[in-house]
Amino acid sequence: MGRPEPADKTRINENIRAAQVRVIKPDNGHEVTTTDRALKLAESYNLDLVEVAPDANPPVCKIIDYGKYMYEKKKKEKEAKKKQHTVTVKELRFRPNTDDHDLEFKTRHAKEFLESGDKVKATVQFRGRDMLYTEKGELLLLQLAKSLEDIAKIEAKPNMEGRRMIMMLTPK
Repeated sequence: MGRPEPADKTRINENIRAAQVRVIKPDNGHEVTTTDRALKLAESYNLDLVEVAPDANPPVCKIIDYGKYMYEKKKKEKEAKKKQHTVTVKELRFRPNTDDHDLEFKTRHAKEFLESGDKVKATVQFRGRDMLYTEKGELLLLQLAKSLEDIAKIEAKPNMEGRRMIMMLTPK
């Protein structure tokens, strides 16, 4: 019963500082009582008094096995983390004079990326004299956006950054 203060700041047993607490018993009954009485109750069940809601008024404590409580808590956090989807940005690179077939091919890839929930960063790279054809690059990016308008929306319109023109697409 005399466990040290846990690392995650969940207070247990003697570390609970409140004068009065709401105690939830193993049989799901609850009552508001003093911390000393709650500790004696927990001892009678041969379990720990764990503070589950320290911000409540009075703080809520539960009479449970602390090890089991921490195991369940970690399990829930792991499950929540598993359900999170991280959005990644996939990049497609073009040149201002990219052929129609290449554009179709890359459009199919962009469609796959967007359907799987990723963002697409379409980039047109200008080299040397290609800088004369910036409007050609912009038309290329807008053509890509138009062919994907049913599943994607433009997050950032085509704009020049140095020798590159960049446009961001996100799934609808």
